[in-house]
Amino acid sequence: MTVLGWIKQNLFSSWLQTLLTVVSAAVVGYVAINTLQFIISADWSVITANFKLLMVGQFPAEEVWRIWSVLGLTSALLGASWGIWKGSIGHVAVTIGALMLIMLVMPFVEPSTRFILGGNIALLLIMFYLGQKFAKMKLPVLILWILLVPITISLLNGFGIIAPVNSNIWGGFLLTMLIAAVSIICSFPLGLLLALGRRSKLPAIKWFSIIYIELIRGIPLITVLFVFQLMLPLFLGNSIEISNVLRAMIGFTLFGAAYLAENIRGGLQSLPRGQFEAAQALGLNYPRMMGLVILPQALRAVIPAMVGQFISIFKDTSLVAIVGLTDLLGMGQKIIANPEFLGKAMEVFLFIALIYFIFCSLMSHVSRRLEQSLGVGER
Repeated sequence: MTVLGWIKQNLFSSWLQTLLTVVSAAVVGYVAINTLQFIISADWSVITANFKLLMVGQFPAEEVWRIWSVLGLTSALLGASWGIWKGSIGHVAVTIGALMLIMLVMPFVEPSTRFILGGNIALLLIMFYLGQKFAKMKLPVLILWILLVPITISLLNGFGIIAPVNSNIWGGFLLTMLIAAVSIICSFPLGLLLALGRRSKLPAIKWFSIIYIELIRGIPLITVLFVFQLMLPLFLGNSIEISNVLRAMIGFTLFGAAYLAENIRGGLQSLPRGQFEAAQALGLNYPRMMGLVILPQALRAVIPAMVGQFISIFKDTSLVAIVGLTDLLGMGQKIIANPEFLGKAMEVFLFIALIYFIFCSLMSHVSRRLEQSLGVGER
């Protein structure tokens, strides 16, 4: 079918469809033209002047090398993974590389930052080449991916090896990414255990899982954050001190685990009983049956629901601004409260919205690619 034939069949096949097409095109065109006019005429100097604050908050300038080190390690792992496994991780690597390239040419980026971004792009491409050549890199790359978040937090915090940077001054996009990454990584195994516990035949484990899941799902996330910010120190006493950032991470992890548990339980219930019986007929014990037969199929079936929950966690990190932490959105609110930048709220919020959109779209894209590679929804 030609392009004109497709347009006629799908957009102008009847008078009603023609009317809807014209009206929709007029509305979309009006919005697009006005949006483009605003983008061109807007004063983006507020982003130029506060770019560092939006990215890393009040992180000391002389210690920013720690963040660049983490970015360099991430670029190397992305490049190596792209070369070794191809597939969805390649799309992630290309997207991250493209973002660094776009940021490199932005007018508000300092020359030193451009040099470092260019080095990260080069490192990504070099590791891609090495990943294609050396298959033995698989195990070290997997281990480094597992250790990436602990390495990041250790490097930022110092832990007595290097000078510590108080977590209470972590902020901006750095804080958003850290809370989201820790919450997503830690909530998945906890949610998996809760899902299995809810189906357990042991009454104590079953009812603990049910009560926990229903209690957390019946409470708003902001209430959970307030409880962990205000009540956790009272429960632990004065002998144990937990930073506000760690409290937020714990709250997000426990909240996300309850919802992931229900997603995974839905996947377990979607499997026919014959799968369980076939695994038992092969003589597999319960751990082997769940690990080798049941869970791979259950998780495959609920990939869209789980990724939707991960995206929700990433966006909900903006709520930490209410409990005194300065994430990306909180930093934006502080910037527009500055008398020097009054009237610049639209520019700041559009920039923040663009960052959220890019990373949420990236997770959604990887989810779709993973579903296609695993044949989700196909018979």
